[in-house]
Amino acid sequence: MSDDFVLDVTRIRDDARRKMAAGPVTDTYGLDKNRVIGILNDVIATEVVCWLRYTRHAISASGIDRAQVSSEFTEHAKEEMQHALRAAERVSQLGGDPDFDPASLTRRSHTDYTTPADNDLKTMLEHNLLAERIVIASYQEIIRWLGEHDPTTRRLMESILEEEEEHADDLVDLIGV
Repeated sequence: MSDDFVLDVTRIRDDARRKMAAGPVTDTYGLDKNRVIGILNDVIATEVVCWLRYTRHAISASGIDRAQVSSEFTEHAKEEMQHALRAAERVSQLGGDPDFDPASLTRRSHTDYTTPADNDLKTMLEHNLLAERIVIASYQEIIRWLGEHDPTTRRLMESILEEEEEHADDLVDLIGV
């Protein structure tokens, strides 16, 4: 293996000056920027639907274990909304428009919005665990696809994935499986 790395700083500076309007996206960006923006907009939709589901379950939950389950749902809901906002910020950095259109959220989301009976905490927990497992699998595929081509988006997705895995672990503990 040879070590003939050469960095042409003069060329990089000239390119940077000529393409200032492109913001953080340089010629070395390794993917179709519009495809990444589309995928991130689907992530936004998924996270917003998860936020809505967790919020609805937190508010409507009833029964003997309501306080503990509702508290966990509330915590997860806040984190899901933060995930959506972080993905939206990355879309904006890439020069796209974050898509929060309510008319298309459920169509673009990887997960479903569910409304089990208020006293059926077990079903609420199971629906949220199922959603977390779907998100974990789909985000892992996104991360693999991004690879080394877009390390910033990959790290963002890895960070979100880590929290989604924590959510799934919390839900498994509450279900008692």
